[in-house]
Amino acid sequence: MKFKINRDHFANGLAQVLNVVGSKATMPILSNVLIEAENNQISLTTTNLDLGIRCRIKAEVKETGAVTLPVKRLASIVRELPNVDVSLDASPNHQVKLSSGGSTFRIMGIGREDFPPLPEFGDEKAFTLEQTELSAMLRSVAYAQSADETRYILNGVYFNFRDAKLSLVATDGRRLAVISKEMEVPASSAGAIILPAKTVAELSRLLDKGEKVKINFNDRRCAFQIATDKDTSGLTDSIYLYSKVVEGSYPNYQQVIPKETHQRIKLERELLLQCVHRAALVCSEKANSVRIKLTGNLLEITAQSPDFGEAHESMAIGYSGPDLQVAFNPAFLMDPLRALTRDEVFFEIKDEVSPGVFKTVDNFICVIMPVRLS
Repeated sequence: MKFKINRDHFANGLAQVLNVVGSKATMPILSNVLIEAENNQISLTTTNLDLGIRCRIKAEVKETGAVTLPVKRLASIVRELPNVDVSLDASPNHQVKLSSGGSTFRIMGIGREDFPPLPEFGDEKAFTLEQTELSAMLRSVAYAQSADETRYILNGVYFNFRDAKLSLVATDGRRLAVISKEMEVPASSAGAIILPAKTVAELSRLLDKGEKVKINFNDRRCAFQIATDKDTSGLTDSIYLYSKVVEGSYPNYQQVIPKETHQRIKLERELLLQCVHRAALVCSEKANSVRIKLTGNLLEITAQSPDFGEAHESMAIGYSGPDLQVAFNPAFLMDPLRALTRDEVFFEIKDEVSPGVFKTVDNFICVIMPVRLS
């Protein structure tokens, strides 16, 4: 195998596939990137068996072939090469010569026959979405995923394609975020998957590179084909992201969403976020809550801890209901406010022991359990 490639394109391609490789790979080959050269492009593939990714970059291929090389070490070397023109030459014993300007490296690789191939998909269940839209939807809910390994079913984002819409859901048991968009869902394609947290992070990072993303899935696995604009990065094709899904049935999240909330207030998202953020500066591990108090046309946010003291914030609102007080974990209030882009949010509340609910006009709901007022 022999090819010439632009250093920056090569470095960018390696950066796309690097994250999948863990620091403790179970087999040496899983620390490697599979490089295949043909048709004036190279493809780069990495996998950890649960998650795999492949991208293609333009190159001047002189001899076709394939080899696998340690991806992290290779990426570090390519980034530091002195010249923009890079030549790679692999010998039959899998030793690779990498040269650029006055620099030459010899790197030992492993043959491609040991590398586990990424499963390819037919059209099991397939949908095409706008990348910008899916990216915004993921951002709206991903913070609510659970990090508790014992509740593995909640360690991801639930994708539900049915009833003429796609809903994305995440919950950790103390808060729940849901966002929906209307789309055509033929009865034969209806279905749902739980996308693992690691895949959610990779997908979020890869989106916004082009216009469309295609998702294929069945009960055990899914794949995303992420279109890339023909830009200066050297990518020639869509990026292919493969993942196993979390097996099991997601809890019935509909029953957590309050059917009725008594008070509904329209709030300026950025202003509320700043007020909660400032109040939370005095919170401590032992006293980690902010108190929201509603009185006529006024919302007050207070926080206090024995270690630091107290904070008080107030903002004028349109409110004529009864006086109400309720306390929340400040992070649970700030996460959705940070993730959203709308200027206005609606906050719904019933009493001090019922959950608070954030809503927006574009089908977003976030339910937050309160902290007991002492």
